[in-house]
Amino acid sequence: MNLPAAAPRRAAGEQGVIGAALLASAALVWFATGEWMTLLVFLAGVLALGAIAWVLTRRTAKTPEAELALPDWSVTVAAIDRSDCAVAITDRAGRLVCANPRYESWFGIGHAPPRLPADNASLERLAKAGRAAWRDGKGLADLIEGEAGRWKAQVLRAGRGDDYLVWTITPLSAPDLVAELVPHLDGKLGRALAQAGFSLAIVDPDGLIRAASSGFAARATGDGAAILTGKEFTSLLRQDEADRITWARDGKRGAPLTMFYMPVADPDAAVEPDYDSTPSLIVIADHGVGLGGGASEGAASVPHLEALLGQLPLGLAMADRDGRLLFANNAFMRAAGRDGDPPPIYPTDLVVQEDKGPISDAIRRFAQGPASSGDLAVRLKGQAEDPVTLSLAGVRGLGEAAVLLGLTDNTEETRLKRQVAQATKMQAVGQLAGGVAHDFNNVLTAILGTCDLMLLRHTPGDSDYDDIQQIRANSNRAASLTRQLLAFSRQQTLRPEVLQLPDVVSDISQMLKRLIGEKIQLTVTHDRDLGPVRADPTQLEQVIVNLAVNARDAMLSKGDSGKLAIATRKVTAAQVRGMRNAIMPQVDYTALVVQDTGTGIAPDNLGKIFEPFFTTKEQGKGTGLGLSTVYGIVKQSGGFIFADSEMGKGTTFTVYFPVHHGPVEKSVGTAELAAAAPQSEWSGGGKILLVEDEDMVRAVAERALTRAGFEVTTASDGDEGLEVIESGAPFDLIVSDVVMPAMDGPSMAREVRKLRPSMPILFMSGYAEEQLRKELDLDNVEFLPKPFTVQQICDKVGAVLAGG
Repeated sequence: MNLPAAAPRRAAGEQGVIGAALLASAALVWFATGEWMTLLVFLAGVLALGAIAWVLTRRTAKTPEAELALPDWSVTVAAIDRSDCAVAITDRAGRLVCANPRYESWFGIGHAPPRLPADNASLERLAKAGRAAWRDGKGLADLIEGEAGRWKAQVLRAGRGDDYLVWTITPLSAPDLVAELVPHLDGKLGRALAQAGFSLAIVDPDGLIRAASSGFAARATGDGAAILTGKEFTSLLRQDEADRITWARDGKRGAPLTMFYMPVADPDAAVEPDYDSTPSLIVIADHGVGLGGGASEGAASVPHLEALLGQLPLGLAMADRDGRLLFANNAFMRAAGRDGDPPPIYPTDLVVQEDKGPISDAIRRFAQGPASSGDLAVRLKGQAEDPVTLSLAGVRGLGEAAVLLGLTDNTEETRLKRQVAQATKMQAVGQLAGGVAHDFNNVLTAILGTCDLMLLRHTPGDSDYDDIQQIRANSNRAASLTRQLLAFSRQQTLRPEVLQLPDVVSDISQMLKRLIGEKIQLTVTHDRDLGPVRADPTQLEQVIVNLAVNARDAMLSKGDSGKLAIATRKVTAAQVRGMRNAIMPQVDYTALVVQDTGTGIAPDNLGKIFEPFFTTKEQGKGTGLGLSTVYGIVKQSGGFIFADSEMGKGTTFTVYFPVHHGPVEKSVGTAELAAAAPQSEWSGGGKILLVEDEDMVRAVAERALTRAGFEVTTASDGDEGLEVIESGAPFDLIVSDVVMPAMDGPSMAREVRKLRPSMPILFMSGYAEEQLRKELDLDNVEFLPKPFTVQQICDKVGAVLAGG
């Protein structure tokens, strides 16, 4: 930077003042002392100090620099105020520092990137882009999908200390089909069609030409190089009293033309396009080239137009005024479920009996009067449960053709809808099964407890002893069924570990060989570089065994032998995207595939196989809980299971477990802790508060604990139990149910801990311990699953008191 011009004069003035002050000081010293030596010493000291000051000043003097000002975020906001994209700035703590109005309108200021309102796969891509930007200076998330739309995000590291990330989020616009189509009008396709007698033009909804081929320009104006953009399309044509269309420049003697138009819209768009605002591709065929098959007036040659429509991905067909089908392209027949079959005589042959009349009436209506269009919901033969949309449009000037029919292939959409509906139904059934199992566990607890108390008064040989044992055995069998129901409803207690799926398969391979028998050949294969999964190894073995037993029964019912193949596969996120599955997140998976050569599953039963108590086996040979248990274990482990089957050839079950990317940890549950801890015996005695809303369960537990030497006080719900505690009565332990009317067990426990922080609590419940512990934030809490026996509750209470 350059100093101002007045700076030298100001410096000279300052030096003069300093010199005058120095002379005045020397004169004062002379008059005060009158000694030359003192004056010389004074002057020498001043000069020395001046020299030191001058050196220091020269050493520290620097060219003036602009001071670093604190950031002015208002300036930043003004700089990033863009309407085409959202821009946000975050600091190292992930806080939103500033954002432009477009970001606020799209995502809201309550969401700071990468935590945007998007699906899980998009959030993962945003997080990876943020980490890459902090590490490398920039990052990219190529696809963000949310309810409001689809975007991509670029991330840059910025700031004097690289302390900020700048997120630029731009929308992914729908493909501009018109822009993609315009170059083809005069490309190879346009030139080939022009030689065949077809003229092409793209016309906006307001009737103005947006683009036209050179063949169209040559036929309309006589000059193939003429620019027709912006001209009125109808001004280039004329229509006589017989609705015949000719080129305007040819006058009344012009040859009749055949005109066909179609909207330029994305056939794969999620939302149906607005055809009133969509440009159209108009194809005009010269005399002898369109429909009709001959050179007569008002007719044209069918093969050329069929060749054109046959290449389109849209399902199109044409019918005459009597409802006969003149033409149908491959896409139309494929959408009708007749891929590879020749078109029928009438379009009504494709639908169920009830829809034949409405289609015939619609064709006659659109074939008469002014050209119009509409949609009709119909049911195809073989797919009567899934209605499809048949589009009809009246056309004029196409010879015999009077109605254009459009049918879209909804097979993929229907499959996705069925997947979502099946998942919703299974979730509802699971909730119902969990509730039934919980209530049934209370009944079984009372039955088992009563049996145990009766057995204390009877010895082997008594007349009632065997009957009581039979009741107890059947109760235990019922308890096993409730555990399977809890597994299906994803409410059982799991002990998940991070493990390799091939290791689990290898551990039980020998057992599987004995289980399926020698006549069934077992093959096991594994992919390389499989990712670890997080699951309960014991429950995972149960999944494999259940699937193998199910496959064995299917193969033995078909014959004496078969092949069972078990494989583990690596499934990448890209492969999941290719599956187009609406249920599975697009992440990496490790898959377990169990394939058999059995009888297969009928299509009508394929959607029911995971429902509780559904079985195709003979009566008395299955409970119908094997596959439902598998389904519950897989879903509770965060996985997905699908079945594919073909009658007479076999069934394939594919189980997908998401790859675990976190630290390798082993979950240790109550059972493991109890086994690892040193056992201490309880000498007996103690005051117990028993809180249980079920009278029969409360009575059995009270009698069992009283016989064991405990002093028991009972309460019928959480409110009553809290009143007993508030009364000041001393207790060594609270034994409580979890789900109760009014105040439940966890709520009562929190209130009790406010009064007595060290009070141990033992919960009894038919629900999963894991689910209960997620809802509790209390220490010194134990869990006893229902149903339990007299001995189990006594041992558990003693263990809790001994541990306290």
